[in-house]
Amino acid sequence: MVTSFRVNHNKLNEGMYVSRVDDDIITYDIRVIKPNAPPFLEPPAIHTIEHLFAMFVRTGFCGENVIYFGPMGCRTGFFFLLRAVSHTNAIALTKSAFEFISQFSGEIPGCRKEECGNFLEHNLDLAKEYASKMCKILANWVPCCLQYEQ
Repeated sequence: MVTSFRVNHNKLNEGMYVSRVDDDIITYDIRVIKPNAPPFLEPPAIHTIEHLFAMFVRTGFCGENVIYFGPMGCRTGFFFLLRAVSHTNAIALTKSAFEFISQFSGEIPGCRKEECGNFLEHNLDLAKEYASKMCKILANWVPCCLQYEQ
C-alpha cells in the first residue's frame, strides 16, 4: 500500500510532516487544509503556490537538493522532496518559502503562455492568503513536530 494511505487522515492536522524516507531523499507532507474538512485549496491558488514555492526553493540556500515540490490531488496540501537536508533546514526553508509567497507582488514567475501549460489559471491573492495561514501554522514548528500522530 502507498505509504501516505496508511496515515490516519482523521487525525491529520495542518502542518508539515515526514511522509517517507528513501535513502537520502525525504518526502515532506505539507498540509495547508485539514483532510476531509472543506473548503479545499482552489486550483488557481495551488498553481500559483507551486510556481512561487518551487522558484524560491530551487534558487535558495539548498536549491541543488530540491527534488520536487507539487500539489496533492486531494487539494489539501503539497509534497516537498529534498535530498540530504536536515529537518531543521527543511522547516526553515518551507517557512521562508511561505513567507516569500505571502508577501509576493509582481508577475508570477513562469506564468507566460510560452512558459506554462495553463498560464491563465493563477490566483495570487488567494495563494498569499494560504501562505499567510501556513506562516502562522509553522511559526513554532520544530523537528519533533514532523511526526504523524498515531
